[in-house]
Amino acid sequence: MSPRPYRSDRRTAAAEETRRRVLAAAREHLSGPAVTRVSVDAVAKAADVSRQTVYNAFGSKSGLLEALFDSLAEHAGLSLEAAFTADDADTAFAEFCKAFCSFWASERPVVRRLRGMAVLDDDLDELLRARDEMRKAGLTSLFTRFEGEEPSPDVLDVAWQLTSFESYDLLAGRDGDAARSTEDVARIVAGAVVSVRKGLSTGA
Repeated sequence: MSPRPYRSDRRTAAAEETRRRVLAAAREHLSGPAVTRVSVDAVAKAADVSRQTVYNAFGSKSGLLEALFDSLAEHAGLSLEAAFTADDADTAFAEFCKAFCSFWASERPVVRRLRGMAVLDDDLDELLRARDEMRKAGLTSLFTRFEGEEPSPDVLDVAWQLTSFESYDLLAGRDGDAARSTEDVARIVAGAVVSVRKGLSTGA
C-alpha cells in the first residue's frame, strides 16, 4: 500500500496547525500595547515561525488578514442564525445587535487596534470596509424580509452605524467612564435600530 495518502494527511494536519498557531499569535500580538501596524514579520516573530512560513500558509498579507478576521469571528462565536430565523422583526434585530455587540466585546482590543491602524494601511482599510459591507448586507436582508422591500438608504445607513464597532465602543465606555455591560449596550442599540426602522420607514 502506498504511504502517500498518509503522508498527505500528516502534511495537511501540520499545515492547519501552523495556520492556527499563526492566527492565535496574531490575535495576541495585536492585543499588545505597543503595536502600531500589522506586518507579516511581526506576526511571524510572535508565532515563532519564519516570514516564508506565513506566506506559505496564507499567500499574502491580505490573505493573512482575511483569515485573521474569520478567526476573530470564530473565536468569539459570532453567529447570526438567531437573527435570521426569528419570527418577528423586533426579535430579529435584537438578536442581530446582540450578536455583533458580543463580538465587539469579545475582540474589543484587537478590533480597536485594527481600525486605528487602518487609517495608515490601505490594505487593512479595504478589508475592514469589506467586512463592514457584509454587516450592511445582513441588515439589508433583515429589513427586506420584514418590510417586503429594501430599506431606504437613510434607514439602512443609520442602522448600519448604530451596529458598528465605533458605536459599541463609545456606548460601552472606557477606563474611567461609566461602563455599560455588553447586554445593556445591545439593548440600547437594538432599541435605537427598531426606532429608526419604525420611524424613518414610515416617514415619521
